[in-house]
Amino acid sequence: MGEGAAGSPDPGRDTDAVPGKSSGTRAEDELPRRLSVWSTGAVLVGSTIGSGIFRVPSVAAAEGGTVGAVGLLWIAGALLTLFGALTVAELAAAFPRAGGIYVYLEEAYGPLPAFLFGWTRLLVIQPALLGGIALIFAAYADTFLPLTDFQTRGVAMAAILVLGAANYRSLGWGAAIQNISTLAKVVALVGLALAVFALGEAGSGALAGAGGQAGAGGPAPSTLLDPGNWSGFGVALIAVLWAYDGWADATYMAGEVKDPDRAMPRALIGGFLVVVGVYLLLNGAYLFALPLEAMAASELVAADAASAVMGGMGAAVVASLVMLSTFGALNGTMMSGPRVFFALGRDGLFFRRIGAVHPRNRTPHVAVALATILGVAYVSVRTFEELAEAFILGLWPFFMLAVLAVFRLRRRRPGLRRPYRTWGYPLVPLAFLLVSGVMLLNALVAQPISTLYSFGIIASGVPVYWAWRRSGGDVIR
Repeated sequence: MGEGAAGSPDPGRDTDAVPGKSSGTRAEDELPRRLSVWSTGAVLVGSTIGSGIFRVPSVAAAEGGTVGAVGLLWIAGALLTLFGALTVAELAAAFPRAGGIYVYLEEAYGPLPAFLFGWTRLLVIQPALLGGIALIFAAYADTFLPLTDFQTRGVAMAAILVLGAANYRSLGWGAAIQNISTLAKVVALVGLALAVFALGEAGSGALAGAGGQAGAGGPAPSTLLDPGNWSGFGVALIAVLWAYDGWADATYMAGEVKDPDRAMPRALIGGFLVVVGVYLLLNGAYLFALPLEAMAASELVAADAASAVMGGMGAAVVASLVMLSTFGALNGTMMSGPRVFFALGRDGLFFRRIGAVHPRNRTPHVAVALATILGVAYVSVRTFEELAEAFILGLWPFFMLAVLAVFRLRRRRPGLRRPYRTWGYPLVPLAFLLVSGVMLLNALVAQPISTLYSFGIIASGVPVYWAWRRSGGDVIR
């Protein structure tokens, strides 16, 4: 921690007094700082622990092939994401403004990369995330009330609309929903894992023969990872990262956090450690209750694990947990994602109206309404699998650029005020960049069509950006 390297800060850049940024706007155009460190951490935890932990473990088991590989996948995903959070925390403390990753890209590289992130978030990331989570919420509602496909989509749309309305009305409402749902889900998920360990029979699951394999013809039980399955491991890692995603959501709220110098690093790092603890405990419970081949074949792994030790009641218990978990994640996403659109409009990189603040509610109401409309639209036309795949491949290149921005800004702006400095610099961010690059390269080889489609969406923003500038769009530089 501490200030930057020797040299006096440039008041035009390093004190956030940049024309067109939040410090140069009128007080009535600002989002008030009302979030505590606990509420900020709840956004991270609640947004991250959503639907992924109930679906991704079966993918990890199928692609990994051994207990050791499954454990390695979750640990690798945790370390990779933690390294990203440790690095981005430096930027979150230095630039505590609404928009998070968008702000860091603009500060480090200029308006074009920032616009591309906002563009991709607008067209792919935000609606895919809202739609994917809402569809899982609605699918598990079918456990209690049988629904047709049309009705399932209707429930998903209704959930998005209700939470959109709450966040349109008040940040306090959104934060209250987030705090309560996050605490309840963490307690409930830990309780589920402990119940599986307490009620299950030792020796019935994959942990009884640690290192076991998912089917005949696989590697020997002692093998950590089949050397011939590195490609499958890389594909599974993308799915695991879907489950871990949400760690950056708190940064989008930075413009509304009280005492951001201390609150942002604490919320990012502390919140993510809670997520890792819950995930590892749950995966241990799944492996304790189920053989690896059953886990790999399961579409509802949490429900199957609970049913194995609780009987028929287990499915209903897990369905309730999934609905609670996804409802909180949906609200966290509705709280955080629109702040990117708000920053995009505020800085003139898109329609200024999107950056408006409601005169009475003090919320980015137009941005929230836009996110709600797009989420509802995606639910009506796409499946969960399509939404999840598009989400990760469209988002991760920007995470890599944000981590690289720490190196760039330390070199180009040594006098920048840095209340927090990246722990383990430069090894931690370098490790993040190396593993992320390998993962995306593997995705390009193993899933070329979907990967190129996601990259194409990003690239399509370039002509839109230049057309916006030439048409007289109000850009910040």
